[in-house]
Amino acid sequence: MSRGGEMVYIPDDSDFSSFRDQCESLEGWHCRYNKAGVTVWSQGQEESCTVQKIKTRISCKDVPAETLYDVLHDTSYRRKWDSNMIETYDIGRLTVNADVGYYSWKCPSPLKNRDFVTLRSWLPLGNDYMIINYSVKHPKYPPRKDFVRAVSLQTGYLIKANGDGACILYYLTQVDPRGSLPKWVVNRVSQFVAPKAMKKIYKAGLKYPEWKRRHDPEYKPWVYPEQNTLPSVSLAELSVQHAESLENIDETGLPEEHLSTSDHEA
Repeated sequence: MSRGGEMVYIPDDSDFSSFRDQCESLEGWHCRYNKAGVTVWSQGQEESCTVQKIKTRISCKDVPAETLYDVLHDTSYRRKWDSNMIETYDIGRLTVNADVGYYSWKCPSPLKNRDFVTLRSWLPLGNDYMIINYSVKHPKYPPRKDFVRAVSLQTGYLIKANGDGACILYYLTQVDPRGSLPKWVVNRVSQFVAPKAMKKIYKAGLKYPEWKRRHDPEYKPWVYPEQNTLPSVSLAELSVQHAESLENIDETGLPEEHLSTSDHEA
């Protein structure tokens, strides 16, 4: 997403517009999965490219768009529903609608776990909402020995209001996992991991209003910037995270049969 590949910048209206277009367009996308209200598309060289774009869509009945927007922002609640997550926290704020954060997640065994440092920006547009991110380098959060630092080239959500009290959620991601992955991993993402992850977000949306009533219901710094107590981060402190400068491991020889049942949580 970074213009020219070198400068860290905060996404503007044209970036959000481009992201929305990618979510809503079908041109150049190959449908990989379509069952029970969830659709998954991919874009990229199916056989050899691990840096594919993956796009998923789910219709969420009985979940208003603004509720799902809160779910995707609320890091405290994320710990309740995202069983893949190892750790997440906000590092600092850039503007009223942009921050820098850290996220690490469990990869299917026997793959190594991955983590990210990303610049995230968000935009409410009437009844619709967008959240997008891309990877950056922060001097105080270098790659760790216990994780493979992966690179988000572009990742985000588009939440579209869909009638009274319902919405449609799109998730689009293009990530360099920093590794030569076995083909079964790439297939598993589109056929199993992505659909299950979308269903999990939908269920989280259904349960969020009751949870939030019991957990600091007025606290929503993503809606009320005056509540944000994060330290300020300057763009000058950040640089673009280039994949080539990170560890690249070869995991192509890892067999699928070594997956344990606990890894079937997406």
